[in-house]
Amino acid sequence: MQNQESAVVFDQNRASTYDTRVAKIAPLRDSLHLLTRLILSQLSDEARILCVGVGTGLELIYLAQEFPQWQFTAVDPAIAMLDVCRQKAEECGVASRCTWHEGYLDSLPPSPLFDAATCFLVSHFLMQPEERRNFFNQIASRLRPQGYLVSADLSSDMSTPAYQNLRELWTQMLQYAEFPDEVIQEFLDSHGRNVAILPPHEVESIIASSGFESPVLFMQTLFIHAWYTRRTSLD
Repeated sequence: MQNQESAVVFDQNRASTYDTRVAKIAPLRDSLHLLTRLILSQLSDEARILCVGVGTGLELIYLAQEFPQWQFTAVDPAIAMLDVCRQKAEECGVASRCTWHEGYLDSLPPSPLFDAATCFLVSHFLMQPEERRNFFNQIASRLRPQGYLVSADLSSDMSTPAYQNLRELWTQMLQYAEFPDEVIQEFLDSHGRNVAILPPHEVESIIASSGFESPVLFMQTLFIHAWYTRRTSLD
């Protein structure tokens, strides 16, 4: 993942205010976390979870509180975001069950295979399909056979009227959350330029060709689509 240059770089100020800024639209996030919890609920008490592009760690904190024996490895290239995640984990008393890695998956030290991985709003920063396929292949290589992947990304067919309608609603959502106009425009301008907005079936095809079973679409909130799948086998 060293070539993931298109990923958003979060400085300390942006990282520290990120969760506050999205607080008004937290129900979108909470639905994803709840459904992820249900999908992974059959894992053992000793499950090991890989959180790829963990950001400020909200899904890690939620799952760690729901499953008090699970172990987590948090991976993110942005040290400012990882620092916020670590601080939150310490405040919530779950840091002792966490391992932190600043960087990408290809620099993560070898470890026993994980039982599941989460990857929320990360892979759409990879603009080329082959680059994205390699990213999911790297996740698959870190999972045990039949290990779970829960992945969420922005997805839509940009050539359709539905995309334009969702774009308008997405704008309304960001205005409701009190994002500055210039930030809203930055989000919109990133579509197809810095963020790969692909139709859902294309995202599913990329995941399925990367060592996973056909993914199941279990949630959509505006542009955000979420899938779960399982690793097929060891190659």
